[in-house]
Amino acid sequence: MFPQQTLLRASRRCAGQLRPSPIRAPVQRRLASSGPASVPGAKDNAFNRERQAIKDHAAATSDLWRKLVVIPCLIVGSVNAYNLWTEHWEHWDHMPPLEERPEYSYQNMRTKNFFWGDGDKTLFWNDKVNFHKKADE
Repeated sequence: MFPQQTLLRASRRCAGQLRPSPIRAPVQRRLASSGPASVPGAKDNAFNRERQAIKDHAAATSDLWRKLVVIPCLIVGSVNAYNLWTEHWEHWDHMPPLEERPEYSYQNMRTKNFFWGDGDKTLFWNDKVNFHKKADE
């Protein structure tokens, strides 16, 4: 059992070394589904013309639906985000100032100071919304 595993590992390692490096390897496109619009050397017959017409129709239809669905969704989503943003800050204005809010035991837990700044503020500290009452206050 042991020699078989060793041989298997060695064969994988050797196979990786035998592959040509990406610099020397010629550029190849394998199994590419998006080739040229018309196949070179393809006969101009009814089947190929119909197939090209279907591709052109699909491209035009997908572009139309992209304009009808995606752009309005982006606009509606942006308006919704703006309304939620303004509503949030209107609610924030009704709250008491940061200094008067109670600080609970699970907030701003410190076992040791941070090594940046004054050592009290986290990396994502925002003075508009975060406040930490020091122990000496």
